[in-house]
Formats: sequence, C-alpha cells, structure tokens
Amino acid sequence: MNKIFFLLLCATATQAVRAQDTASVISADKVQAIERALSSDEMGGRGLFTPGLDKAAAYIAEAFKVAGLLPWRPDSSYLQSFLFEDKKKQMKLMNVVGILPGKSKSDEYVIFSGHYDHLGTTGDAVNGDSIYNGANDDASGITAVIMLANYFKALGNNERTLIFAAFTAEESGGFGSQYFSRQYEPSKVVAMFNIEMIGTESKWGRNSAFITGYEKTDMGKILEKNLQGSGFTFYPDPYPQQQLFYRSDNATLARLGVPAHTISTSKMDSEAYYHTVDDEIETLDMSNMAAIIKAIAVSAESIIAGKDTPSRVDKAGLR
Repeated sequence: MNKIFFLLLCATATQAVRAQDTASVISADKVQAIERALSSDEMGGRGLFTPGLDKAAAYIAEAFKVAGLLPWRPDSSYLQSFLFEDKKKQMKLMNVVGILPGKSKSDEYVIFSGHYDHLGTTGDAVNGDSIYNGANDDASGITAVIMLANYFKALGNNERTLIFAAFTAEESGGFGSQYFSRQYEPSKVVAMFNIEMIGTESKWGRNSAFITGYEKTDMGKILEKNLQGSGFTFYPDPYPQQQLFYRSDNATLARLGVPAHTISTSKMDSEAYYHTVDDEIETLDMSNMAAIIKAIAVSAESIIAGKDTPSRVDKAGLR
C-alpha cells in the first residue's frame, strides 16, 4: 500500500473516535504499516547525516500533517532544524515536531516523544545484512507517537497543548532533545511521555510496560490510576543498574525539572536484537504494541485534560 495513502486512511478512520474507543484508531494493522515503513531497508538504518534519516523525517512530517497537527511554529514546517558542529564543520540536523493546541490550558504542555535516528549501516555484513533497521529501537516509539497524534486529534478534547516530537541524534548524544528543550519554558511542560523500544514483550509478558525513573515523580501513580480495570499494568523500571532513566531523551527534560519518563518493554538484560542488524520488524509483536499504545493513550487522559499534574523532578537529586 502506498505510504501516503495509508496515512490518509489512518486520518479518515479517526473521525468518529470516542474517548473509550481507541481501537478505531490504534490497531495492529495500522501499527504494522507505520512500523514497516520506518524500519524498511529504504530508510538505510536512519544513520546520522544520511539520506535515509532525511527520508524518515519527511515521512514523519507527512504523518503529522495528515493527522492534522500544526507545525511547531506558525511560520515553519514540522522540521525543527538546527546546526550541529563537529570538528569545526557545521551540519544540519532535524527534529520533527507537531502541535495539537489545548483549549483552556493552552500554555501548559504535554509531550509525547521518541527518537527516529538509529545506527545506519555496518561495513561488515552479517549473514548478508548490513542495515541496522532499528525496528524496535526506536521505530516502535515513533510509530506510537504517530498513532497517539491521530488518536488525540480525533478525540479533540485536550485542555492542555500536546506536543508530538520525533528526536534526532539520540544514539549520538541526545542532541535533538537538547535543542528541543531550549524551545520551551520547562515550567510550562507538565509531563513528558518518552516512548522507547515497545516492540517486544516485557519481562512480565503482554499488556505490561515499565516506566523509567518511576520514583522521581508521582506520574506513574497517575498513569496507574487511569488504567485501573483495563488489564494493563505499568511497573517501575526493573533494571535500575542499567541507568535507563539517563539513557534516553527524557533525561534532558528531567534535568530541567520536568516530570519526564520513558515507557519501554525492552528486556535490557537479555534483548537479543538490541543494536544488531537483526532488529527487524519480524521480531516485533504488533498486537502487543497496539495494546501498549492504547494504554499510553488511556493513562494520559487526566493529564491532558488538566485534571492531574505530576509532581516535578528534584533536579538536585539527578546526576
């Protein structure tokens, strides 16, 4: 199916969505189509400063446009460009950012994010494969961001402004989220849902995920409350020794005091395809991914409605 046609189909399917009807927007087949496009060989592993990364950015920007989001600035595109200096040479990098304005609390922001870059290609092919497709890391997170953009746009009841961000250069030092963080006043960002590697089952099995830095705010408690009776469970990060809270794009915002957490299912003590050329779509569970994305949507409801405000991160307690 033509990729742009599929994105239009996603948008059309959202018109009659109700608060409890996530399935009409977030389904395994739609998740699979977006995931397949982002992790395809055509994207070349989405390495930094490669045509494949630019293709991925263009795809995400089109998805945001079709979903009905506004550009991150009224006079700009969805591409949030900035210069990166390496060995006295300046090169352009791009985040992709779309906005869904809030109603009564438009100057308060809730962020849904992931990173769209990956490792590119390797000079030494493994069993004939030289592309780090990054299906789980982190095409799965960007798929979630696109699905959530469609869902919340169709719902149309967000009191707070929602920001949907696809960061670049996470694998190379987090430069995308660092630039992004300078575009917004941290005190106005009430929550950040960063989504990273949700394509495989968590250590607890299906219908579950974990939240990094769970103990640093009460955001996890709010999400749990909103999920009561859903059959889905969020757990605290079971891999504290891995320091995952500091290893994704949430860390930049958290260091500014924002309740910024990463949601993941990755078994980081035994994830067989992590940073290998075998991180392909065939290793992922589309139905479980759809369930996780639905759970994120439901868990965020009281926050985007302005009814709940997570406690701030104690910046002094971070490294």
